[in-house]
Amino acid sequence: MTYAEAVAALEARGRFGIRLGLGRTRALLRELGSPEVGIRGALVGGTNGKGSVVALVSSCLAAAGCRAGDMPKPHLVTYRERLRVGERPIAAAPFAGLVAEVLPAADHVARRHGPPTEFELMTALAFSWFAREGIDLAIVEVGLGGRLDATHAWDGGVAAITNVDLDHTEWLGPTVAAIAREKAAIIVGGDRAVTGVAGEALAIVRRRARRVGATLVEAVPAAVRAMDRDGLVVDLPGLAATRVGLLGRHQAANVAVADAVLDALGAAGIAVVPPAARRAGYAAARWPGRLELLTLPGAGPGGADAELLLDGAHNPAGAAALAAAFDELRPLLRGGADARPAPATLVLAIMGDKDVAGVLGALAAAPSLDGARVIATQVEGPRALPAAALAAHWAAVAGARSGPVAVIPEPAAAVAVAVAGAGGPVVVAGSLYLVGAARALFVDDPELRDPA
Repeated sequence: MTYAEAVAALEARGRFGIRLGLGRTRALLRELGSPEVGIRGALVGGTNGKGSVVALVSSCLAAAGCRAGDMPKPHLVTYRERLRVGERPIAAAPFAGLVAEVLPAADHVARRHGPPTEFELMTALAFSWFAREGIDLAIVEVGLGGRLDATHAWDGGVAAITNVDLDHTEWLGPTVAAIAREKAAIIVGGDRAVTGVAGEALAIVRRRARRVGATLVEAVPAAVRAMDRDGLVVDLPGLAATRVGLLGRHQAANVAVADAVLDALGAAGIAVVPPAARRAGYAAARWPGRLELLTLPGAGPGGADAELLLDGAHNPAGAAALAAAFDELRPLLRGGADARPAPATLVLAIMGDKDVAGVLGALAAAPSLDGARVIATQVEGPRALPAAALAAHWAAVAGARSGPVAVIPEPAAAVAVAVAGAGGPVVVAGSLYLVGAARALFVDDPELRDPA
């Protein structure tokens, strides 16, 4: 099987959509010889921030010399991003080989359980790769919810829940309490559990931990000493002032959860990460496409440098975090110190099944986006909100606070037009699929180049 054939086979599985349940994944893993058995580590769930926590923990583990596997999701440029060992993506040839091995097992499982979905296949691919590579431990991000997510077919000994907010309500329930119950289910007997959850959801997480006999640590957001365009400086227990290489004040909560996860891994005898490795890892942490600031030399009007801020912001809580971060960052970005800074440009695409009004309302509330030039676009797929409909939604929500609104349905063209005509910074948000398309235009990472 060639790499292109492997990708086509995985994309074809997308037609099966989202089908929550553990039966297919467990059967598939058994068919593959149960590669997940014996792998220890942490399963990280939550509405927002779980990817940041995985990135922070993985970076610290790498600094400590641990060989960890992780599976970020969704991918931005290539499927290979979703199978990483030591923070490096799997190469094309072994990826294609894995797909060729897993597909017959998936066909066999389908006879009794129905065809595994794309995400279920990716989960099986990841654990097969991790077992083959002989990793020290795995740090795995939950896909959707927790109780019935494919990743919950595995328990590594540590479970973390970053926070709980409204998202995927059609699958997880219409209330924070209902969603909290789904997410808390990743905590199982014998686990060391960590949470950054607050409010009514915290009581649910506590009850779950007590019910199954898991030790629970509640992480309190770190105090922020300073914030700049390179990240944060926070206070963490035993580390004092610590540089975090991720943008946004909300990362103070995520790094507190990450630090507690590292403590839990040590207490469980899985991995010990000393203070020096933690400081180095937090400073070096990167999470592409999530409040990622790119400087593009010569890409702006008249050959000026341009600045591009990428963030998925696909639910109201995520959009509010982006808005708050951009308000704080704007004085540090291009022209931010001018008496009358040039308006920002906002490139948007959103899935139609998301809380569109909630996402747009959170973004429109940001003072730094007053008068922003807006370009509405759309990603591929039947779930995507048409660009013209998105433009109308934005005009209705932002009202007189909006600058001119344009409709450019093709994402790459929308981003290119935004950058070429931007007087101020460009913000790309609303969908990680859009962020991936934007990133592919401007970031040439040799490790992410797929074979032709």
